[in-house]
Parts: sequence; structure tokens; C-alpha cells
Amino acid sequence: MKQNKRNKFNYNEGVALSAWRESLNEIIFGSETRLGKVFDVVLIISIICSVIAVMLGSVTQIYLQYSEILFYIEWFFTLLFTLEYALRLISVRRPLRYTLSFFGLVDFLSIIPTYLSFLFPSIKYMLVIRILRLLRVFRIFKLSAYMGEAQTLMSALSKSWRKILVFLYTILTLVVVFGSLMYVVEGSESGFTSIPKSVYWAIVTLTTVGYGDIAPQTPLGQMIAALIMIMGYGIIAVPTGIYSAELIKTYKPERISNNACPACGETGHDYDAEYCKYCGHFLDD
Repeated sequence: MKQNKRNKFNYNEGVALSAWRESLNEIIFGSETRLGKVFDVVLIISIICSVIAVMLGSVTQIYLQYSEILFYIEWFFTLLFTLEYALRLISVRRPLRYTLSFFGLVDFLSIIPTYLSFLFPSIKYMLVIRILRLLRVFRIFKLSAYMGEAQTLMSALSKSWRKILVFLYTILTLVVVFGSLMYVVEGSESGFTSIPKSVYWAIVTLTTVGYGDIAPQTPLGQMIAALIMIMGYGIIAVPTGIYSAELIKTYKPERISNNACPACGETGHDYDAEYCKYCGHFLDD
């Protein structure tokens, strides 16, 4: 009884939406309806085209020849995504909650660099932030066929992070020990000029990357290097095994609804859920 009162309070706490905003919410945040699916497809195509335009703009020959066209394309998609962002804020009962959510921040960061580059042309590094638009592609996972699997992966990752953290601490200890040892054994004559640089070599060797910019020259150093390489092959499989074990425990085949919460815009609720598991808001039918 107390639970029902709490949920009812959360439902009344949200600002009621008009009929057209409710319909807009269903189209933008859900993909169960025909218009919702069309919206998702159009959005994904726009994202891909925008990313391609940004990538082509980084090619010097293409930029010199088509700079004006690329400029207009960039602003077209920026204004389009700005309109989309505004519609998302309009169609939720709690705009601030959506703004501070993961995809809300991605939406904001995917449009603000263009405006900042317009005001401050010299800040060229802001172009790097535009690559965050690639994250919009993952909105295809809102489709109900993928939502359950995505939540299963995230749940397994959250349950195994402590074990993985202990594993990473062990690896950090090993590379510091081996790096310091190689600094003593090889010395600056072989390129191990400092302990940090020797630790860098140990990381590269343990992960079996092997850039070859630094290599041991003495027999003892080569024996230590061979030992680290062999350990690397065994260590690589450890985090995979930890995550796989948690994934097997976490996996529960269930049906997930793709309808979004009208308050916070989050998806991934069970089909029989009546309240949002993120904010407690009542889920409209």
C-alpha cells in the first residue's frame, strides 16, 4: 500500500503533457509505432550522413574543393539535430532529468561544437567532440529486439567491475615490478632510461602489442621479456572469463518494452511494468 502511494506521488509530481506532446513523446522516444520506427530510421540515416560529412572534411583535398558544400551540410545537420533536441525536451515531463541523462548529454555535445566553432573559429580541437555523434547510432538499440540483450550486458558488467578492478590492480603491480627490474638489468644503454619508460615497455610487452621501440639486449633481460610475453597470453583471458561468468548468471530471457517513460525518456521497461524503474513515474498505456 505504501508502495502504491509513493508511485502515485511520483506520477502526480510530473507536469501533465498536452495531447500533442504525448503523441510527440511516443514518436520520438518509442519505436513501437510506425511513426516511431520511421523517426528512428530517419535519425540514424541523418547521423551517418553527418558523420561522413565530418570525416570527409578532414581530407585536405576534399575540403579544399568542396569546403563550401561541406560547410552548408554541417550547418544543415546541426540545425536538424538542434530541432530534434528541442523536441525531446518539449515531449518529456521532466526535461532536466533528460538533459542530465547520458543520451541527453550526448545530444547537447553533438550540436554545441558547431556553434562554438562559429563564435570561436580558432578552437579547432572542438571538432574532436563532434565525433560523439557516432554514439547516436546506438539508438538503434532502442528497438525491442536488442534492448534486453543490451541491459543484460550492462548488468553483467556492473556485477563484475570489482573483480576486474582487482585484476587491473594486479596487472599494474606486475608492470611496475617488471619495469623496475628491467631498468636495473638493462639500463639506459638499451633504451631503458627511466623507470616510467621501463614500465611503458612492460605494459606493451605484457599486452603482447610489442612496438619494438625498446628491446632488451642482455640475455637476462631477454629471459625476463620472454616470461612477460608468456604471462601476457594467459592474463588476457582473465577479464574475459570474469565477464563471461557474470554474463551467464545475469542472462534472463525476458520481453522488454521499447516505450519510453513520459517523464524521463528512459526505455527498457518490462512489458508488464506500470512504473518507470528509473524515476518511478507512472507509465501510460
